[in-house]
Amino acid sequence: MISRNLYLQIIIRVVLISATATGVGWLWASGGSGILIFALIIAGILLVFNLISFLNGTNRKMSYFLEAVQNNDSTLKFPEDIRNKPIRELYQGLNKVNEQIQQLKIESQQREQYFQTLLEHIATGIITYNSKGFVLHANSFARKLLGMDVLTHISQIDRINRTLFQTMQNIRPFDQKLVALTNERGTIELSLKASSIKTTTDELILLSIQDIRSELDEKELDSWMKLIRVLMHEIMNSIAPITSLAESLSKFYTKEGREVLPAEIDEKTIAMTVRGLNVINEQGNGLMYFVESYRKLTRLPKPEKKLFKVEDLVTRVKMLYLSLENSDLVKLSVAINPPDLELLADENLISQVLLNLLKNALEAISKSPDARIQLIARISEKNRPEILVIDNGPGIPEEIIEQIFVPFFTTRENGSGIGLSLSRQIMRLHGGSLQVRSVPGKETVFTLGF
Repeated sequence: MISRNLYLQIIIRVVLISATATGVGWLWASGGSGILIFALIIAGILLVFNLISFLNGTNRKMSYFLEAVQNNDSTLKFPEDIRNKPIRELYQGLNKVNEQIQQLKIESQQREQYFQTLLEHIATGIITYNSKGFVLHANSFARKLLGMDVLTHISQIDRINRTLFQTMQNIRPFDQKLVALTNERGTIELSLKASSIKTTTDELILLSIQDIRSELDEKELDSWMKLIRVLMHEIMNSIAPITSLAESLSKFYTKEGREVLPAEIDEKTIAMTVRGLNVINEQGNGLMYFVESYRKLTRLPKPEKKLFKVEDLVTRVKMLYLSLENSDLVKLSVAINPPDLELLADENLISQVLLNLLKNALEAISKSPDARIQLIARISEKNRPEILVIDNGPGIPEEIIEQIFVPFFTTRENGSGIGLSLSRQIMRLHGGSLQVRSVPGKETVFTLGF
């Protein structure tokens, strides 16, 4: 409607200008009255100025409107009670567009306020900053963790902790870092996770910050309690027979509150004493072995990392596997993908981990029909190397799967209970992980992640 009326107004003016120009030309060619020609020329000039004024007026109104939109000025309102119908319709259309823009702006502000309120209430620190380090948003939890009332640039964090500042400078999308931060409230362990948001002009870093000290303390306390329970169990199992035997042997050499005389000791007493001392010696050796196992667990050598082919590692482990008892009863299949896969690790320590896992798998399934063990090296979905040891044995019951990595926990009669603990410790020293997944009656999978 607006466009049609505008076009009509412009067409009428253009037609009148054309008619005036035609009239001037015809009168000039036919020798008409000079006064009439002059009058038509003046009329044509006035029509041209009228057209320019009309167009400029419309353009000025549009310009005012666009400038108001550009300056976020939603108070501009054009009068709608004018007689000029095309201009009135134009003003009505502009006012309607302005109302829609106002409504969208209100809805946008409401959404922004909602998300800001949401960010303020979550128990995770959120900081958003651009490539130059200017902070666009930092919620109250993040400022509380950092002990700052105002955060406008990440360089301010340098005054609190240089390591944290450098980490924030160098962190990349999808990275995860741990930083210890000491302040007046003590030491907290911060977990930093980054993601990126691309805008038309810049790439923003969205950083989440969590204090995981309490979680770590809880896990550490839980681990210590489990370890202490196992240590007490093993030590008591070794000391109880020694105490009992010592008490029994003592009775052989006391009588009615006095020590027996040499003449009162017979060969049977001597034989019983020797057997008892042998048992005490065996229990003492067992306790010494237990202590030595604990020392091995706590004094692992630092890995000497070198780049090597996984194929060489697998060949070595396969030869060691063939030396294990009953290895001829269970076939070991190997797969490496890609064939030229390489690892940066301590080959000796990793082969120790793999051999221990293969030995456990062999002992678990050696009596099972159709027993199979698989050793698979590949690139994971996260584009990182991993090695899997898979067996189709009875599996690990769900109620104990969380305990198998606890030092000295074992379900085997002659097991020491440090093999899996030692293996996980070796993987942690490599900056990797050792995980287990088991489906009872189907398969058990141990995964070495690098």
